[in-house]
Amino acid sequence: MRTLSAAALTDTVARLCVQANTQLPADVAAALDHSRQGEPWPLARETLDLLWDNLSLAREQGMPICQDTGMACVFVELGQEVFIDGNFEEAIHQGVRQGYGEGFLRKSIVADPLRRGNTGDNTPAAITLRLVPGDRCTVTVAPKGFGSENMSRLKMLKPADGVQGVKDFVLETVRLAGPNPCPPMVLGIGIGGSFDKVTYLAKHALLRPLNQPHPDPYYTALEAELLEAVNTLGVGPQGFGGKTTCLGLAIETAPTHVAGLPVAVNVSCHVTRRASEVL
Repeated sequence: MRTLSAAALTDTVARLCVQANTQLPADVAAALDHSRQGEPWPLARETLDLLWDNLSLAREQGMPICQDTGMACVFVELGQEVFIDGNFEEAIHQGVRQGYGEGFLRKSIVADPLRRGNTGDNTPAAITLRLVPGDRCTVTVAPKGFGSENMSRLKMLKPADGVQGVKDFVLETVRLAGPNPCPPMVLGIGIGGSFDKVTYLAKHALLRPLNQPHPDPYYTALEAELLEAVNTLGVGPQGFGGKTTCLGLAIETAPTHVAGLPVAVNVSCHVTRRASEVL
């Protein structure tokens, strides 16, 4: 059994909050660079160049990539041989509080969905915990802005809708989103599970690097087909047209009921932020 102090967890989350908001993951940056170099539409290319310059300035000056520094989504893979010495959830909330404060990041969380009221420190975080074998703890902070989150959708398809129903729903989601999620976007797609499980799959899919295809060749091919189809819609960067509507997408699946085919699409903008550390 290995002991991990709650203070160490807090320090890690605080550091990752700042890192995720000021440095784009290497795979997302590479996809954006590749897209801007291959974009034939002048206005779209100019827009992508501006986004690229913004990333460079953010990295050099330690400033947020986007003014919406998001809801702090914290994913923890906790080894079964790790003992947390202290309050696990409070340690994460304190890390978000500390990171968003010391990093001068915008606080966007309201205490009540209807009566509102900003909490003032971007807490509480949205925590997802998964127990795994071993004595390590992997923490990933993935801030999620709501310009893109608001474009995400869930649909309970019928089994008879099949793969074509999934394709149609993904394309419909991107068409309806239009310029609102600040494209080029990244899509996390969940298929299967239950009403609540499929939305987790879609969000968790956004954690997979864009240069890492699905391990199942069937879904590898489906990812490639969907990416090509999305980019033929012509939405383009910030809705200005062109062939760069989506930088990449990832699919995650789970077993489901014989009578169901849940599908969720979690939409993220080109600023798909995540930062991880193993403790």
